[in-house]
Amino acid sequence: MANILAVGIATLDIVNTVADYPNQDDEIRAINQNHSRGGNATNTLAILSQLRHSCYWAGTLVHETDTQLILNDLDEFKIDYSYVDFLTQGKIPTSYITLNQKNASRTIIHYRDLPEYSFQSFQKIPLDKFDWIHFEGRNTEEMSKMLRYCRNTAPHLKVSLEIEKIRDNIEILFEFADLLMFSKSYARSAGFNSAIDFLEKLPSNLQSKYITCTWGKDGASLLYDGKICSSPAYPITGIVNTLAAGDTFNAAIIDSTLRELPPQQCLNNACRLAAQKCTFETLKFIDKITLLSM
Repeated sequence: MANILAVGIATLDIVNTVADYPNQDDEIRAINQNHSRGGNATNTLAILSQLRHSCYWAGTLVHETDTQLILNDLDEFKIDYSYVDFLTQGKIPTSYITLNQKNASRTIIHYRDLPEYSFQSFQKIPLDKFDWIHFEGRNTEEMSKMLRYCRNTAPHLKVSLEIEKIRDNIEILFEFADLLMFSKSYARSAGFNSAIDFLEKLPSNLQSKYITCTWGKDGASLLYDGKICSSPAYPITGIVNTLAAGDTFNAAIIDSTLRELPPQQCLNNACRLAAQKCTFETLKFIDKITLLSM
């Protein structure tokens, strides 16, 4: 299979499960609390690793107590972190998540006190060993340098870029990616009410790219060669945890694209796997399901 590098973050997720979401000023008791590794880029790698790809992560960590939990999890998923910058000051990015047991919705408060991965560190990575590189669209200024560097020094590399939310000047990154992955949150913030509407209104210079847009319970759509295909959300029962469903979708798109599957099948696979993830508490679930056409 492929050698895949992802650039993004790893977080400490502190998940409090509650019977129902509290009202303002309520004081309630959590049913359960779980500490785990999170972060979009590393979540996507955790799925890709289970799909038999060799996975590498580039990001920043700090020498502190909570870091070991993250390293242990990366080891469990066989994700190489030799390109990580270990800093001496700061705090592991931490997400405080309230998970509503009633409907599996989640509310996230994120705290960050750690620099993003730098272009200086990225330049040290031997890009010629990889088949695919995935970027979590974050620090726009440094990431634009990384993407330009990729195109100039390793033009063979397939590049994907996740755009989860609107950030200052993030649009300058779009031209450098082969695969763009937009979220419902980004599209709605930009004024669109459906994935198809968003894809149809993209600038002409992006219309020839491979672009996905997810829309939660309404499924997802994919733009390729100026055409759009769509898939409904797959029906599931027993929703347990919707965390990382979008990261699972992105991993499935990357995997299916690497295997050169038709666009509609790529999209179907991604929607199916994202739905199946919601029926499991953690990301370690691939060996428990039937991959069907994947």
